[in-house]
Amino acid sequence: MTDRVRIGIIGVGQIGKHHLNQYAEIPEAEVVAAADIRSDELARVAAQYGIPNTYADYRELLKRDDIQCVDVCLHNRLHAPVTIAALEAGKNVYCEKPMSWTYPEAKAMVETANRLGLKLHIQLSTIYSPEARAAKRLIDDGHLGEIYYAKSSHYRRRGRPYVDGYGTAQFVQTATAGGGAMLDMAVYHIARMMWLLGNPELISVSGSTYQKLDNMYPARRENGHYDVEELGMGLVRLAGGITYFIEEAWAIHSDEPDGDHVFGSHGGLRVEPLRYFTTLSDIEMDATFDVRQADWRWHQCNPNEAGYDSSQRHWIWAQLGRVPLLDTAGLALKTAMITEGIYLSGLLGREVTADQIDRAPAGARLTLKPADLEAALAAGA
Repeated sequence: MTDRVRIGIIGVGQIGKHHLNQYAEIPEAEVVAAADIRSDELARVAAQYGIPNTYADYRELLKRDDIQCVDVCLHNRLHAPVTIAALEAGKNVYCEKPMSWTYPEAKAMVETANRLGLKLHIQLSTIYSPEARAAKRLIDDGHLGEIYYAKSSHYRRRGRPYVDGYGTAQFVQTATAGGGAMLDMAVYHIARMMWLLGNPELISVSGSTYQKLDNMYPARRENGHYDVEELGMGLVRLAGGITYFIEEAWAIHSDEPDGDHVFGSHGGLRVEPLRYFTTLSDIEMDATFDVRQADWRWHQCNPNEAGYDSSQRHWIWAQLGRVPLLDTAGLALKTAMITEGIYLSGLLGREVTADQIDRAPAGARLTLKPADLEAALAAGA
């Protein structure tokens, strides 16, 4: 067993640089090749991070037989084709979130990895926080009892990419991003909730998306070609009688949202900051936790605990055989099914079932009118 993982990174833009910064903190990670169509930026980044091999065409990078895994850091609508090409080239793949802009492509990614017996890992950083890991312990140890309701509520007051001053225009264009706040922000919280709940089967989704706010600089709106949602919400029915409510906004006229909650028959919790609510001796009780101390102790007493500190460290350690790989591909696939359901439900104006989401043509929410989509779903039944 080797003690280092040799990596090829595809895409050295904003996300690619963030991944490279993370790898720089992991001694077992060695980035040996990078690919990007922007030759000047590729050369600059390669020099900064000491990457010896660069390629304008990612397919040339995939031909290398000395790379164990590929890190895909491209715009959303390129995740699936490049990930599948890398898997077909025999590489394990780490892909930036969202898994894909559409559920059928995400499903194809998982099916390809399973068929080839290769590892597929999706960047879902929210499941690695000490609070999330502590919440998972509380749930798995039964302190909430029978779980029946969960919710995720996350807002930015005014934080739309590009049009509000950060990131590039590609983040707010359907042609490259495939969606807005649901694919940028909500996927983090949906995936974490699916992880906390044990990734239950999906029954149905009802939802809507909106782009309504008019507080946008005219030049930014025009130059950004802003055509994705700034707000999305959904009511999700899950196996085991669990109802899950999700709302996510890049921009909204509101005060602070209330984060992630899970409710059970014995108790409930808020994930960040971690708080527990129950009734003891007929007295309602709110409890806080010393998560920092517990996390320190877990690290001192369990040599593998550091393998769950971050998405990329976990990815590297899993390939080295130090820890089992979390099923982030399964979590991301369920997340893609939920976000797809919200988009489809908003288009159709009704609840959609898991079977209907699974049968919907790829990209149907952008290419079909509601009546044509209804006909397509009916024909596939």
